[in-house]
Amino acid sequence: MSNIVIENENLRATINPLGAELVSLLKLDDHTEYMWDANPAFWGKTSPVLFPIVGGLKNDTYFYQGKEYKLPRHGFARTMNFEVESQTQNSVVFLLKNNPETEKVYPFAFELRLAYTLIANKLELKYQITNPDSKALLFSIGGHPAFKCPIENALNYEDYFLEFHENEDLKRWPLNSADLVLNEPLEISKNTNKLLLTKELFHQDALVFKHLKSDCVTLKSKKNLKQLKFEFKNFPYLGIWAAKDADFVCIEPWCGIADSADTNQNLKTKEGIISLESKGVFERGFSLEIS
Repeated sequence: MSNIVIENENLRATINPLGAELVSLLKLDDHTEYMWDANPAFWGKTSPVLFPIVGGLKNDTYFYQGKEYKLPRHGFARTMNFEVESQTQNSVVFLLKNNPETEKVYPFAFELRLAYTLIANKLELKYQITNPDSKALLFSIGGHPAFKCPIENALNYEDYFLEFHENEDLKRWPLNSADLVLNEPLEISKNTNKLLLTKELFHQDALVFKHLKSDCVTLKSKKNLKQLKFEFKNFPYLGIWAAKDADFVCIEPWCGIADSADTNQNLKTKEGIISLESKGVFERGFSLEIS
C-alpha cells in the first residue's frame, strides 16, 4: 500500500501503513524536514509503534497462564500492515486487529488504532487500544520517533540540547548486554532542565528514565530558532536514544519498559504491563509542535 499523506496550511505528514509509521513531517513554508531519513547504515526506521511490549523480553520469552510465548524486541505492530479506517485532508486513523499470526505469539484479542491529526503547527498522535474480549487484555505501548539533528544542516549535533519542562534529577536506568534493565539507576545530573546532546551520550545505548516530573521536552539550539516541542502526558517512562554516531535523536514516550535483569518472565506481573478490562478502551497520545 502507498504511503498516506495528510496536510494543512503549515505541515505535511507522511505515514507508511506498514507499522502505521510516521516517515516525514515537513514544514511547508521553508521545506524543513523534522524526521530522520531512516538511513539503513545507522537505523532504518523513523517512528515505529511499540506494541504489545516495549523494549525486550528476557530471551525474547514471556509466560502467560503457564504457557511459553516468544515476542521480538518492541513487539510485532511495527512490522504489520495497518488498514486505513478513516481519512480526511488533515487526519488519518489506522487500525490493526488480532489475527491468526498475532495469536500464535500473543493470545489476546485487540484493536489498536493510531490517529494522526494536523492542527496549526502541531501533529497529534493518539493511541487507542480496545479490548473486545471477555478476559483482560495485557499489553504495553510506546512511541519511538526519531528527529533529525541537526535540524539545520549548517549546524552540528553538539549545537543542540533537550530542554525539559521541569527541573529534573536525571537518573538513567542502565541496560545490560542483553538489553535488560538493571536494578540501580545512574545519576546524570541534578536539578537541571537541560540535557546537552553529544554523539558519545548514546554509545552505551538508550537513556531510560522513570517517572519524570516533565511531560514536555523541546529539541532546540542556541544557534537557531528552529525547534521541536514534544508533549507526552501520562507516560511513566521516557527513552532518549540515537544509533551510534547518527544524526538523529529519538524521544520515546513509553507505557511499558524492557524486562528487568531479574524478571520472572510472567507477563501478568511484568513492570509496565497494563491490564485492560473486557470491552475497555485505553488512550494515550503525544504531540509534535514545530517552529
